[in-house]
Amino acid sequence: MNLLRSGGSIPRILRPSRPQSLLRIRCPIPPIASRGFHAGSALLGVRSQILKDVGEGITEVQIIQWYVEEGAHIEEWKPLFQYQSDKAVDDITSRYEGVIKKLHFEADDTVPTGSALVEIEVDDAKYPDENPQPVPAANPEPLENASAPEVAAVAEAIESSQVETPAVQKSEVPEEAPKSKHASLATPAVRGLLKTHGVDILHINGTGKEGRVMKEDVLKFVVTRDSPSSTPSIPSVPTATETRQTETTTNLTPIQSSMFKTMTKSLTIPHFLYADELKINDITSIRKKLLADRDAKKITFLPFVVKAVSLALADFPLLNARVDTTDPSKPKLIMRSKHNIGIAMDTPNGLLVPNIKDVASRSILDIASEISRLSSLGKEGKLSSADMSGGTVTVSNIGNIGGTYVAPVLVPTEVAILGIGRTRDVPVFDEAGQVVRGEMVNFSWSADHRVVDGATMARMGNRVRELIEAPELMLLNLR
Repeated sequence: MNLLRSGGSIPRILRPSRPQSLLRIRCPIPPIASRGFHAGSALLGVRSQILKDVGEGITEVQIIQWYVEEGAHIEEWKPLFQYQSDKAVDDITSRYEGVIKKLHFEADDTVPTGSALVEIEVDDAKYPDENPQPVPAANPEPLENASAPEVAAVAEAIESSQVETPAVQKSEVPEEAPKSKHASLATPAVRGLLKTHGVDILHINGTGKEGRVMKEDVLKFVVTRDSPSSTPSIPSVPTATETRQTETTTNLTPIQSSMFKTMTKSLTIPHFLYADELKINDITSIRKKLLADRDAKKITFLPFVVKAVSLALADFPLLNARVDTTDPSKPKLIMRSKHNIGIAMDTPNGLLVPNIKDVASRSILDIASEISRLSSLGKEGKLSSADMSGGTVTVSNIGNIGGTYVAPVLVPTEVAILGIGRTRDVPVFDEAGQVVRGEMVNFSWSADHRVVDGATMARMGNRVRELIEAPELMLLNLR
């Protein structure tokens, strides 16, 4: 031991022949000889970015496409990937600046909130608060306090250790094949079609711009794959292509999963249904007169309905409220100040309900423009979280597709919803008792019967009917 203190030569039994292995062994013995010093680069650490709560009760998202790959440099607040939730399509940005070390998920994967998304190598000095101090290890016994047999035993263990070097480990790990760029060049609608038919996108040659896989590419691939030409033909069977129903199992899309949860929760609420017939001849006449106006061409029947509902809500604010059951023993009503009227839309990704903000302060033309904007974004799968959140009451125009009557189901955060049926021409009596053509439509209201009574709902429905049948009454309240 005196020999070690004086800096004399070290016996062979204490001088390892493979010094690189010392760094791979957890050993209470500190480095014996380390006398050189040199200037090093900035200390680097690895940070995990976690998927935080994106709001509106969303518990999971589906990755559409990554904007980065492993080994790439990312700047702080730059987009990492595009996701689709049950509410909207949006981007997740990076919290750090650094180098992407690992992506934990791939395109099409569903990620629950709280999961680690990506590992990023960062400069520790730039993010000091997020670099926890290491737990201090137990103080090793000083070398000089150890007996000679103990030192010899540890040195012999180091000599005979079979620890693999990093280079050997790296060579044994197979490298993943580079991913095709097609995996990030497909719309949510195409991805839904791929899942429906059980097709791997990497097996399809996209014909769109920059190799984008289109719906036609998927359908063509499915037809080719399922073609009976590869199987022996039976003479007695007709050669015409037959459509056969096969039993398959598919996972719900994020939007379908949200609908499942929301509607299951909704049907725990006692519903009250109120229906009425409305004559809309006057609105149709106004719309025909406005056809000469370039901006008025996009005004459909729906903007008039949305404005009429908003005007009626001013007289019946209860229908714009929300039930707060945070404390089940003491439920409360939250009376909301703005009319954010949701519009149920049939999109390629499923049913979505964006809402028009503050309808009370908008004109009919402005409402029509906003409906057009939301409809275009819905078809492209680009509705944002802001477009989808904050609704106070919903209007669903199912009559665009078909059906005279509908019994709409409430959104859990609302107490009323209006369903509009198909417009139809029927004979009616005018004020003089003459039979004339009447353009009629059915309005079906559903309300939360825990807080809304039938009389209130009927009065609200009657007020909306008055405004629709005599649209000039809206002029008195327009702003």
